[in-house]
Amino acid sequence: MNRISLLFWSPADRRLRALWRLVLHLVLVVVALFAIGTLPLLVREEQEKSFAFVVVEVALSGLVVVAVTLLAARILDRRTVSDVGLQFTSHWWRDLGYGLFLGAFLMLLVFLFELALGWVTVEDYLFTNGSVPFGLAIFWPLTLYLAVGIYEELLLRGYHFKNIAEGLSFRPLGRKRAILLAWLVSSAVFGLLHAGNPNATVVSTVNLFLAGLFLGLPFLLTDELAMPIGIHITWNFFQGNVFGFPVSGTSDLETTFIAVHQGGPDLWTGGAFGPEAGLLGLAAIAVGSLLIVWWVKRTRGAVGFALSLAEYQSPASTESVAEQSTVE
Repeated sequence: MNRISLLFWSPADRRLRALWRLVLHLVLVVVALFAIGTLPLLVREEQEKSFAFVVVEVALSGLVVVAVTLLAARILDRRTVSDVGLQFTSHWWRDLGYGLFLGAFLMLLVFLFELALGWVTVEDYLFTNGSVPFGLAIFWPLTLYLAVGIYEELLLRGYHFKNIAEGLSFRPLGRKRAILLAWLVSSAVFGLLHAGNPNATVVSTVNLFLAGLFLGLPFLLTDELAMPIGIHITWNFFQGNVFGFPVSGTSDLETTFIAVHQGGPDLWTGGAFGPEAGLLGLAAIAVGSLLIVWWVKRTRGAVGFALSLAEYQSPASTESVAEQSTVE
């Protein structure tokens, strides 16, 4: 095989190299979204669409992104579902539950702090602008944030983080530095993806980069998506539809358990963008990061980089190891 071919193809792994897998995966995602007519969601004019319509669009887009990503992982990467962080073991589900709790708990702390200082005023409970009952109306944002939490984490952490780490895992960087760079790059992409949100600023984009580091931390430590998915879902849902804060700049909430009037200094509260753009949001991220490290230490006995993030084991070699262990 000539040198030019080696830039694109890894004969040892019998697959495209990481850069080209990432590029091809991105192309496949865009083409798939065009095919089902949901790409306009990425640049939608929100005032022309109902919230329920947006939720349906996001849910459909999420299904497409998940399907294409799992297909790319299987065909382009030659990986199994578990290799992208979806192990679905008993401890995986336990970590998911902890992540769901943690996202809700951190946003509760933000709300209680603002309430204690008089920065938020509660105006209503079980509030909805829609024509359907609250119990049915709350289903829409829950669907939205379930979809967002799953497909963003699978895309940015499960697929991109892992491929970047593998692609950079060569001398003199080594696996740990490769994982660190992948963590930084995938988090930067996470921040930039939200730079076009309503009410976004340079500060909010930088803070969302830090939020990306926070969401990527449990993946870096465990090579599993359980905690990132759980945290992402409840952080957004409790932020917007339990406590009534803006979520990443979106403040046109139609249904929320607690409707509030936001006040206080924007430096701390994040203003129109929501807590993620304020110092309280950063404080919640810092506390959450410590609680993630504590949980990993408690459940696994040690805390360190999951070096498997930067390693590739083909399905054939995995089966061979499993067969050998069975014989022994």
